[in-house]
Amino acid sequence: MSGRIPEDFIDAVLARTDIVDVVGGRVPLKRGGRELVGRCPFHEEKTPSFTVSPQKQFYHCFGCGAHGSAIGFLMALDRLEFPEAVADLAQRLGMALPQQAMDSTDTGPPVTGLYDALRAASSFYQKQLRQHPAAADAKGYLKDRGLDGSTAARFHLGFAADEWDNLRRALGEQFSGDLLRQAGLLTGDKEPGYDRFRGRVMFPIEDRRGRVLGFGGRILGEGEPKYLNSPETPVFHKGRELYGLPNVLRHARNPDTLIVVEGYMDVVMLAQHGVDNAVAVLGTALTTEHLRAAFRVSSRLVLCFDGDNAGRRAAERALDNAFPELADGRDLRLLFLPDGEDPDSLVRRIGREAFLELTAGATPASRHLVDRLLAEVDITSIEGRARLSALAKPMLAKLPSGTYRELLGDEIGKLTGRPFGRAVAPARPIRTSASGRRPSLVQRAVLLLAHHPQLASKVDELAALVSVREPGVDFLLRLVATIRGLPQPRLDHLLEQWRDSEDGATLSRVLSSNELVPDAAIAEREMRDLVSRFAPQVKNDRLAELLHGTTPSQMDSAQRAEVLERTQELASLNRRRTNPI
Repeated sequence: MSGRIPEDFIDAVLARTDIVDVVGGRVPLKRGGRELVGRCPFHEEKTPSFTVSPQKQFYHCFGCGAHGSAIGFLMALDRLEFPEAVADLAQRLGMALPQQAMDSTDTGPPVTGLYDALRAASSFYQKQLRQHPAAADAKGYLKDRGLDGSTAARFHLGFAADEWDNLRRALGEQFSGDLLRQAGLLTGDKEPGYDRFRGRVMFPIEDRRGRVLGFGGRILGEGEPKYLNSPETPVFHKGRELYGLPNVLRHARNPDTLIVVEGYMDVVMLAQHGVDNAVAVLGTALTTEHLRAAFRVSSRLVLCFDGDNAGRRAAERALDNAFPELADGRDLRLLFLPDGEDPDSLVRRIGREAFLELTAGATPASRHLVDRLLAEVDITSIEGRARLSALAKPMLAKLPSGTYRELLGDEIGKLTGRPFGRAVAPARPIRTSASGRRPSLVQRAVLLLAHHPQLASKVDELAALVSVREPGVDFLLRLVATIRGLPQPRLDHLLEQWRDSEDGATLSRVLSSNELVPDAAIAEREMRDLVSRFAPQVKNDRLAELLHGTTPSQMDSAQRAEVLERTQELASLNRRRTNPI
């Protein structure tokens, strides 16, 4: 989506969505008490540990920790961006997206119309490859490249005849010329326009859900450009898309490794040889958005580059773009192919197993970065080590905070002879309890509120905790304030309110804990008990505030009365805690 979706629209979508319908349409669920249970779609398991709560509108897997709202489920399962997931749910409900969130302008075509036209064009090109008299050259080209018919069909390859209006005449009755032009299928400023793709083998570019977004066309014979891509449209953005992604997801929803190559034929021929975890960028440099999309599919990427100077320059550009995405848990590696080889030719020459061995031995990005720095300095001299430090600092600054950055800094520190200063990690507002350790009162209160947000309005005494000086109280109070500001005190609304925030990450850690959570009625009683156990500290803090720097003789009658009242209340509370019966 090009625009921002208003929060009140997101709230309305969540309010009308039943997560059981969303998840149940993709995962077989059975009733298990108050919740529904099934096998987790995000990891392999034999015993179901995946639960869906109709009351909380929340899913959680006790095996892998995956959890979230209906929006989060679609984002995780279908690799959708947040706006795409909201739009998907809205479409199911028959809700129109607000104008500022639409892909198209007031005068542009509906996005669904573009998808329909592109799908029809893909079917037309496939049919032309099978039936058009001039398709012999296209079939000969594919055969010479070693491609078989089943692989061509799997990737929906097609043929655009070298005619000015072949596609326009075929689709003109079903779609307007303006819509076909908006979809990037026709070109020319004046009606009726003419076919953009002519005399080419056609590679449809599909998104993770298999929808056609655009095309890449490889010219037959001589001519320029050798490869022609669809122009930017409301549904196609070359700097974001990965060719071959649907094929990857058909074979493994969570592949251990994703291989990123440069060309369409590289992906197609790797798949024909049994390497079904490869995607390609679309004839452009690898962008940060490409990397972000790839890391949503797998936490381990292997980037393939030619071994010549151009390939190494492309690798350096890709690494520079990758810095912001190298968070903890992500593994980026580089594979430089032998001179004169590309993945297509290499897998045909050495076979699947040998090719996969090469990818398994690809160079970690951290090793490549260190080697790149060492190639620019002489670390045998003080000046060289100082320059190494100067070169490394801005590079490390681009990396996300975390263990990866710290360990890379340690490695460089060994070479310079002095430690790189580690950034002080920000204090976490609250920790989830470790296994076997009793959670603190604050941790327990947060856990109860996270699972039962309606308690924020039922336990008025929570506001009094503002004076409590314990770790996590600030987070607890922000949690209470946020819940009270929601249109409905529901967990799914809370998750989306805090999406991509530090507080949201903390909330996710709380929700991922294995602490037992009672039902709503018992949770309310426990929450009131927790608040009462804070009461002595609250009153003690207020008494200390009254007495700070002041003697009783300096107080007015109202202050002395409050001191006496607080003292008596505190004594009474302490007696009850000592002698509860």
